[in-house]
Amino acid sequence: MTYQEVQDFLFSQLPMYQRQGVSAFKKNLDNIIALCKLLGNPQNEFKSIHVAGTNGKGSTSHMIAASLQANGYRVGLYTSPHYKDYRERIKINAEFISEDEVINFVKMYKKDFLRIQPSFFEITVAMAFSHFANQKVDVAIIETGLGGRLDSTNIITPILSIITNISLDHQSMLGDTLDLIAGEKAGIIKNKVPVVIGEYQEDINHVFVNKSYITKSEIYQADQLTHLTEMNDDNYHFSIKNSNWSVDFKTTISNPYQLKNLITALFSVYLLKNQFDLNIKKIALGIENINKLTYYIGRWMIIQEEPLVIFDSAHNEAGISHLVQYLNLKSYEKLHIVYGSANDKDLRTILSILPKDAIYYFAKADIPRGMKTETLKSKALDYNLQGLEYPSVSAAYRNALSTANNDDIIIVAGSIFVVAEVL
Repeated sequence: MTYQEVQDFLFSQLPMYQRQGVSAFKKNLDNIIALCKLLGNPQNEFKSIHVAGTNGKGSTSHMIAASLQANGYRVGLYTSPHYKDYRERIKINAEFISEDEVINFVKMYKKDFLRIQPSFFEITVAMAFSHFANQKVDVAIIETGLGGRLDSTNIITPILSIITNISLDHQSMLGDTLDLIAGEKAGIIKNKVPVVIGEYQEDINHVFVNKSYITKSEIYQADQLTHLTEMNDDNYHFSIKNSNWSVDFKTTISNPYQLKNLITALFSVYLLKNQFDLNIKKIALGIENINKLTYYIGRWMIIQEEPLVIFDSAHNEAGISHLVQYLNLKSYEKLHIVYGSANDKDLRTILSILPKDAIYYFAKADIPRGMKTETLKSKALDYNLQGLEYPSVSAAYRNALSTANNDDIIIVAGSIFVVAEVL
């Protein structure tokens, strides 16, 4: 098999949530347990950190990875979905798993896949665990794909669990209330494994407290236990309350919601200091060089300054709300938004909070689940969002660039797959 044939096998013949939606969601962990047993349970051969939450999982994971890598550790990083290359999902110190390893893995176990019938995601998780074990990483940071309790990654026993935040998303699979969604995310909390909650949310905090009590796990509310202050020119001071642990660092990812992810990541790094030899100055260097150290892309990427062009993968109510909050702090002549969405997403709340004064460029991401532009435009018009349809995301983006003046802002958002097409 060639690498292209392997990709075709993974993408076309097996369920994949990003392309198929709800039909790819598995209701148990039987397949991933069977796969990992076949592989000799590689997930038990390395230390791991498990990260769940509605938004910020990928950013938080990359920030922790950068901090550890800067201190000389060999760090595996499993994230999903990918932007441009399937192998982005499985990295060690920013180096993707090789094409040859992907080919060999699929060739070796293809007959077993056909027997077990695992999903795309289950195969990819098993491949990541095998790769990290074979490469003897010092630690692997594992991001959940969807939910937590029934997520394929949830067969690890980590040294630390992290839940970034909770908001409404994927209600058809995780539940239609914040309590139910929090319960699914809390499924990653393991017996006597400490858990960090990134954002304190009063209405649902009891879900995490109760689960941590049952599992005898220490629970930490990161944003209640820390200070983060801006000094000047994107320089920040982070400190733990009632502790002498602090770090000064510079970062370009300084919009409000990414700062919440920074708080979660740095507090988690603070808890890891008992298991890793960490130098505070090197942690600061890691945060400053996150893009280079971890191949961090697609999240709040500033592409150019005049006009200001930002690519961001915000795709649900909370993510779009944070994006709008940032825009409310900025001054600009005109706002241009290239927007696309999945066809199974309830857009009513999202469309109601998107800026009414923006010029919209509606486009369909090149995936089966992409919402048709005529449908998206019709829904948007119900909320007085004005714009034109374009045959592709790249065409929409080109038109935004040709229309905008230097004092304008261009945002590309709505889906990872929308951003991926213009990266």
